[in-house]
Amino acid sequence: MNSKSNSEWLTRRAMLQKSAAGFGWLAASAMLAEPVGNAATSMQVSSRPLAPREPLFPARARRVIFLFMKGGPSHVDTFDPKPLLDRDDDKPFPGEKPRVQFAPTAKLLKSPWRFQNHGESGLPVSELFPNVAQCVDDLCVVRSLHGTNAAHGGALLKLHTGSDNFVRPSMGSWVTYGLGTENENLPGFITICPTFAHGGVNNWGAAFLPSAYQGTPLGNATVPAGEATVRHIRNSRLTLAQQRVQLSLLARMNRDHMQQSGPSLALEGRINSFELAFRMQLAMPEALDIANETNATRKLYGLDNKVTENFGRQCLMARRFAERGVRFIQVTHSDGDVQWDQHGDLRKGHTKNAAEVDRPIAGLLKDLKARGLLKDTLVVWGGEFGRTPAAQGGRDGRDHNPEGFTMWLAGGGVKPGTAYGATDDYGWFAAENKVHIHDLHATILALLGLDHERLTYRHAGRDFRLTDVAGHVVHEIIS
Repeated sequence: MNSKSNSEWLTRRAMLQKSAAGFGWLAASAMLAEPVGNAATSMQVSSRPLAPREPLFPARARRVIFLFMKGGPSHVDTFDPKPLLDRDDDKPFPGEKPRVQFAPTAKLLKSPWRFQNHGESGLPVSELFPNVAQCVDDLCVVRSLHGTNAAHGGALLKLHTGSDNFVRPSMGSWVTYGLGTENENLPGFITICPTFAHGGVNNWGAAFLPSAYQGTPLGNATVPAGEATVRHIRNSRLTLAQQRVQLSLLARMNRDHMQQSGPSLALEGRINSFELAFRMQLAMPEALDIANETNATRKLYGLDNKVTENFGRQCLMARRFAERGVRFIQVTHSDGDVQWDQHGDLRKGHTKNAAEVDRPIAGLLKDLKARGLLKDTLVVWGGEFGRTPAAQGGRDGRDHNPEGFTMWLAGGGVKPGTAYGATDDYGWFAAENKVHIHDLHATILALLGLDHERLTYRHAGRDFRLTDVAGHVVHEIIS
């Protein structure tokens, strides 16, 4: 029997590190997908991965609330009126339709809803959104978005991660990686009632970024917002003091293991997840408890109405997380499948959807403004694409349209009461001052004080970024 103790034996990984000038370790690192050049830096950062970090240049926004309307709301029925579409209703589209379409479309279909100018800015808003129309002077409406994918899955991934066919870190993960968070007792990135459809967890995942930057879901699209919480947030068997002793021992054992076997971002991520879960036991229940919100606030968000209560609670939670220092909060309006995807029943579907979100969104904007939070909170509204001006479903539906659509931003350093860009006369293609999804991402990062070309992470032998190798900041919409 050998007299050497176990601690004196080199593991294969340690042997590779210590021999042949480290060439074996370089090869092993590549196979294990662990960064080599940034190993020390990565481990230093991962010891406090959510610690707040200074932006690269002066920021206009400190946090983001993304109001995601799953399914693709119709821009020509909400924030992008088209008089020629009204005039030429039931006529053929006079131009060439996109080479790639999700499904065949028929003749032009005018909007069933009237538009009216609102506020001092005079921006037009459909009658679907009477409450948001009251906040129009705070909005920057971008009417010339365009993407690359006509299918929900690819379009959702493109909007959330910058890629429609590869697993990449989500926008919220990149933001949290770049800036950390202002409250290390809560996750830096929270997604409220997200959908599991069309990309699912990849839409809020960290991919190859350290796991601390992935989104923490509260519930999902099939769970009422009142039941959306973090499971097992409290330990009924152990006191906080006992848990602290237990976690400290576990962390020490894991780090002793890494001293012998080498740095491991996966193991470091697990240590950090345990520590965050411990800290969240007091912070998360307090953030989710709306018992002390006034009746006026509840009414502002629509919690007094069955139609608006669910999304209103999500928006109220978003405000509570924002004021507690969470860096990126996503609120998803979805029933788990169809939601804004009206290939048929456009009048019924869009009327229902808008009624559910209009009052809560306006309430959120007004509440943020009253609390002094809107000036440094960037609110983003939109879906994965728009809808075609041509009809489907017996002249009561519209197909997917990634060629041109609308999203709006508010607060956080954007020019209020303005519209930027335009689609063509009928609303099919982005035509003037076109804004690609990569441009939107670059602009969001710029408002947060981050350079989209410098916010990178080395993985698999190359530097990755949210905007891949494209994207331009839309300086014209920044105040």
